[in-house]
Amino acid sequence: MLFYELFICLLLCSGLFFLFVGTIGLIRLPDLYTRMHATSKCDTLGVGLILVALMFLVGRNEVFKLLMIGIFIWSINPLITHVIGRMAYLRDGEHLPETFYMDCYDLPYPECYCYRIMSRT
Repeated sequence: MLFYELFICLLLCSGLFFLFVGTIGLIRLPDLYTRMHATSKCDTLGVGLILVALMFLVGRNEVFKLLMIGIFIWSINPLITHVIGRMAYLRDGEHLPETFYMDCYDLPYPECYCYRIMSRT
């Protein structure tokens, strides 16, 4: 029983750690695009670990509900992050000059520099 409780505690602490790191990234990072990257990755992983820990704690009836919540979060979080980034691009959201930024939306797709780089790999 001790190992089982330690495993659940490890999952919960890991999830809280990733949520904390995502919050620190939201506060400390300089522009919208890097903030989105930090929060979307850390929040998805942190919530996923917490949901897995809760699946071990609750009965069999609630595991399906938690699994559906996890699938919903894992599918919606990247989609919402993409929508926010796309809207920031369309509204000419500012980015810092020292961060890597490649604009691939202005050119037609086959002639785009991004497309040529991706097709080589």
